[in-house]
Amino acid sequence: MISIDHVSKSFGGVQAVNDCSFEIAEGTITGLIGPNGAGKTTLFNIIAGVFPPTSGKVRMDGKEITGKLPHELFAMGLVRTFQIAQEYSEMTVLENLMVVPPGQSGESLFASCIRWGAVKSEERKVRARAEEVLDFLNLTHLTYEKAGNLSGGQKKLLELGRTMMTDAKVVLLDEIAAGVNRTLLVKLAADIKRLNAEHGYTFAVIEHDMELIGQLCDPVVVMAEGSVLTIGTMEEIRKNTEVVEAYLGHGGSSGAKARRKRTRAPGQPGGPTSDEATP
Repeated sequence: MISIDHVSKSFGGVQAVNDCSFEIAEGTITGLIGPNGAGKTTLFNIIAGVFPPTSGKVRMDGKEITGKLPHELFAMGLVRTFQIAQEYSEMTVLENLMVVPPGQSGESLFASCIRWGAVKSEERKVRARAEEVLDFLNLTHLTYEKAGNLSGGQKKLLELGRTMMTDAKVVLLDEIAAGVNRTLLVKLAADIKRLNAEHGYTFAVIEHDMELIGQLCDPVVVMAEGSVLTIGTMEEIRKNTEVVEAYLGHGGSSGAKARRKRTRAPGQPGGPTSDEATP
């Protein structure tokens, strides 16, 4: 679904992403892990169109999307969430969902004045969809609560709900566990699995909670010093000494090895053999 082909990004003299290549297969929940400063969020920002890469290409469903703006990618079905939730704090939970679908007739002053019947009819459909989403997420008791009053975990659920108000194909989740208590995190993980299994969403997840990554993700991509260190199952990742060194801060040796061994998943075009990719 998403192909990242030799993508690099530098900010002045800082190389944030260095020649990254891997694929996010359709229908998967792909994990993206690595120590702080590994380039994970920068790579997400490139995929989501926040800024263009210095070099390399990004494709979605076979079509090049390099350099496209976030609203263009949103219309194509690529949606992202943020580590810090971006809710409209003074609007209700219901209203936060209802504003998501683009191109609503009510956005036009002319349509609101002349075609108010059609606007009302469309609004009823959007509201019905929002109520379905709230029911799916078990948030109906917060329908009319201001979004700014929600807990951190509830805000993350609301962000997930906003992706459901679109025809999303790919959802980029940035540190979904940050600020979320364990009870809500269990529910959030279950909802992600349901959206993946029942609605066919493709997810990419940045996360530091290894237990959550192990529950949700296959495959897992490990980044270090802006490069892809290795790709595999969580079981393989746990046994990989290079990954352990990267997390413990022994970046010199692992960084050099990462640049020599930028791997793709076994069997991908241009990728390594299974022996090369397996620790």
